[in-house]
Amino acid sequence: MGSSDSKLNFRKAVIQLTTKTQPVEATEDAFWDQFWSDTTITVQDVFALVPAAEIRAVREESPSNLATLCYKAVEKLVQGAESGCPSEKEKQVVLNCTRILTRILPYIFEDQDWRGFFWSTVPGAGHAGADELDEDDGARPLAESLLLAIADLLFCPDFSVHSHRRSPDSVESMQSLDSCEYIWEAGVGFAQSPPLNYIHDLNRAELLRLLLTCFSEAMYLPPSTDHSVLNPWVTFFCSTENRHALPLFTSLLNVVCAYDPVGYGIPYNHLLFSDYREQLVEQAVQILIVTLEHDGGVPHPPASPSSIEEQEPAGPENLFVNYLSRIHREEDFDFVLKGLARLLTNPLAQTYLPNSTKKIQFHQELLVLFWKLCDFNKKFLFFVLKSSDVLDVLVPILYYLNDARADQSRVGLMHIGVFILLLLSGERNFGVRLNKPYSLHVPMDIPVFTGTHADLLIVVFHKIITTGHQRLQPLFDCLLTIIVNVSPYLKSLSMVAANKLLHLLEAFSTTWFLFSVAQNHHLVFFLLEAFNNIIQYQFDGNCSLVYAIIRKRNVFHQLANLPSDPATIQKALQKKKKSPDTISRTSSQETVSMEGSHPAAPAEPGTLKASLVAIPGIDKLTEKSQVSEDGTMVSVPKMDSPATAQSDQSAAGATSDTESNSGRDNEDVFYTEAEMERRRLSSASSTSLWAPTPEWILSWKCKLPLQTIMRLLQVLVPQVEKICIDKGLTDESEILKFLQHGTLVGLLPVPHPILIRKYQANAGTAMWFRTYMWGVVYLRNVDPPIWYDTDVRLFEIQRM
Repeated sequence: MGSSDSKLNFRKAVIQLTTKTQPVEATEDAFWDQFWSDTTITVQDVFALVPAAEIRAVREESPSNLATLCYKAVEKLVQGAESGCPSEKEKQVVLNCTRILTRILPYIFEDQDWRGFFWSTVPGAGHAGADELDEDDGARPLAESLLLAIADLLFCPDFSVHSHRRSPDSVESMQSLDSCEYIWEAGVGFAQSPPLNYIHDLNRAELLRLLLTCFSEAMYLPPSTDHSVLNPWVTFFCSTENRHALPLFTSLLNVVCAYDPVGYGIPYNHLLFSDYREQLVEQAVQILIVTLEHDGGVPHPPASPSSIEEQEPAGPENLFVNYLSRIHREEDFDFVLKGLARLLTNPLAQTYLPNSTKKIQFHQELLVLFWKLCDFNKKFLFFVLKSSDVLDVLVPILYYLNDARADQSRVGLMHIGVFILLLLSGERNFGVRLNKPYSLHVPMDIPVFTGTHADLLIVVFHKIITTGHQRLQPLFDCLLTIIVNVSPYLKSLSMVAANKLLHLLEAFSTTWFLFSVAQNHHLVFFLLEAFNNIIQYQFDGNCSLVYAIIRKRNVFHQLANLPSDPATIQKALQKKKKSPDTISRTSSQETVSMEGSHPAAPAEPGTLKASLVAIPGIDKLTEKSQVSEDGTMVSVPKMDSPATAQSDQSAAGATSDTESNSGRDNEDVFYTEAEMERRRLSSASSTSLWAPTPEWILSWKCKLPLQTIMRLLQVLVPQVEKICIDKGLTDESEILKFLQHGTLVGLLPVPHPILIRKYQANAGTAMWFRTYMWGVVYLRNVDPPIWYDTDVRLFEIQRM
C-alpha cells in the first residue's frame, strides 16, 4: 500500500472521529483499527494529519471517543508487549499507537479535568496475561499499563534489541526474558557492545519519545516549591514496579556516554550516512535528566520506626536516582567522565576542521546530566576532581559561557554552567587543578594570554561581567564566589588575569555603582577576599598580581576613604542617572582577541526561549565552610560567621531579585523573567523603595577587609619607588623580578582562616532546575514539535 494511500486512510479515520457526535463503542474494532492497523505513517505524518484544533474539539465535544482512542491505543501496546511483536504487522501497530499517543497526550495534560484520566482504572483494561499475578483483577490505571508496556517494548527481541535465539523456531518469551542480558551498549555494569542496528535505534527512539511525552505532564503545572508534588509518571516508572528499571537506566547512560559523533574516528563520515544513533542519544539524555528528579531534595518525614530501617540502606525510592548514586567503580566513573567530556568538547572541535565532525546540539542536556551526577554521587564528584580530567569539562563550560554571554535566549545555559563551576569550586582539588598550564587553542573571543586554566577562568569571567547582557547581573555574585573559592590555591596568575581582576575592582568600587543598588558592595567584598587569600596563602608565585595591586593602589586608598556624606551620595546617584546601568566597558588595556574566534553574538530575531524562575541569592545558594589546618572543612554556623557584608542584615537594605535581606525563606514566590524585569525597572525608577544613607555606607565600609593589602602597600611601595629612582627604571620586568624575590614573612597580619562557600541544594534551585530542564526539552523537540502551541504552565515561551 502506498504511503499516500496510508495517509489518506488515516486522515479519513481522524475526520470520522472528529465528526462523530455519538460515542463509538470500544468493541467496534473495524473503526478503531483504521488508526493503526492498515497504515505505514511516520510520526511527522501523525502530527500533520491530527491538527491541534481537532484534538481539542474531540476532547470538548465527544470526550468518550478521545478516552476510547487512548484506551485502545494503550491496549494495543500492552498486547504487543505481551506477544513480543513476532510479525512485521504487529511491530507496525505498536509504532503507530506510539506515535498517536505522543500526539495526543499533551492535549490531555493541558486540560485539568483530563489530567486524572490516565490514573483512573478502566474496567477490564487489565493485562490479559497477568490476571493471575494481580490480586486486584489486574485493573491497573491506564498510565501504569502504558508505562509498563513501553518498558517491556524497549527490551523486545528483534524489535528494539538483538535476539539471542539459538534456532529460528525457538521463541523468547517476553515474560521470562532477563532484560539485563539485553542492555543496549557496553559501559557501566555491562561488557558486551551489541552490533549497531539502525532499525532498533529508530524503534527505541520512538518509544523514548512517547515516554518523554508521558513525563511531560510536569510542563503543565505552574512552578511551585511544594516538594510533595512528585511527577506520578516518573515516580511509577522509576519504582520497583518496573522490572526493567536497572537495565534501562544502564542502557540510557551507556548509550549516551559511549556515543562518538566523530563517526568512529573517520572525519567527514557523518555526511555519508544519517546517524540514527544521535537521535537515540538525544532522547536518552533527555529521559535521564527528567527522571533523575530528587524527591524534592528533602528527606521524607519518617513514617514509623519500621519504615526507617527499611529505607536506611535502600536510599532514594526513585530507582534511577538510586542506581546513579550507587555507581562506584573507577572504570565506570572513567567511562562516564570521558564520554561526557568528549561530547561537551565536540562543538569546540568543530572549529579545527569545519564540518568534519557532526556538531551535536545537546550540550545543555549533557551539562544537566553532569550536574546531577555530581550532585547525587559524591564519589563521582571526587573522582572528577582527582585528576586533571576535570579540565576537560571546565574548558567546554568556559567556552559555552563566553559564547553565550551576549545572547539573552541562552541565559539558562549561562546559569547551568556557572552552577556547575560553583559546585566544583567548593572542593579544594578544583582550585589546585586550575594551576595546570592552558595550552589548548580553542578559538575564543577573549584576550590572548599565556598562563594556566585559572587565568582562562578569570579572563572569561571578566569578559562575561564587562560585556555580557543585563540579565546576567544576578550571576555576578556566583562568578566572584567561584573566584574567591579557588583563590587560596592559585599559585601564579598571569599579568593579563591580574589586570582583569583589578579592572573589576575598579569598576565595582566607583561611588555610583556602590550606591546605586543595595547589594553592589558585596562584589567589592568578594574581590578583596580573593586578593587577601592570594596574598596570604600564595604570595610567592604571584608577583604579577602584587605588581598590579601596587600600580592600582589608588583604588584601595579610595575605598578606605570612601566618602559617605549626603552630598557625595547625591552626586553619585546623579551620575548613575546619566550613565547606563552597566559597569565600565573599557578595560585598562583592551587586547586583541584570539585568532579564528567570533565575537559573542546576540540572539537571532525570532529565536524562541523559555522563561526561567529567579535564582536564590548567594547566601541561600551556598553554605560557608572554614578550611582547618589539616585541609578538612568545617561548616560555619549561619549566625556567627565572620563579619562580612554577607551576614550583615543592616547592609542589605531592601530585598532584591538575587538576595533576600531576611534569613527566612521567601522563595515560595516565583517570578517569571518578564516580572523580574518589571520589578527591576520599577525599583530602578522609584528610589523611594531604597536609598543609600550615610549610616548604611558606614555600616559596611568599616568591615572592608583592607588591612592585608594596606600593609602590603605600606611595605612594598617605598621599596619599588626606591628601585625606580635608583636605577632610573621604567621597565616592569625588573620590578617583577624584585617582587618575585621579595617576601612579606612576618610583616602581614596573621592569616585569616580560608572561607569556602559551598553550593547547597534548596527549594529555589530545585525549582530552577526543573523549569530550565523542561524548557530545554520543549525547545529541542521540534521535529515533531511535541508540545508546540499547547498550554504549558511551568514556563512561558517568548520570541526574541
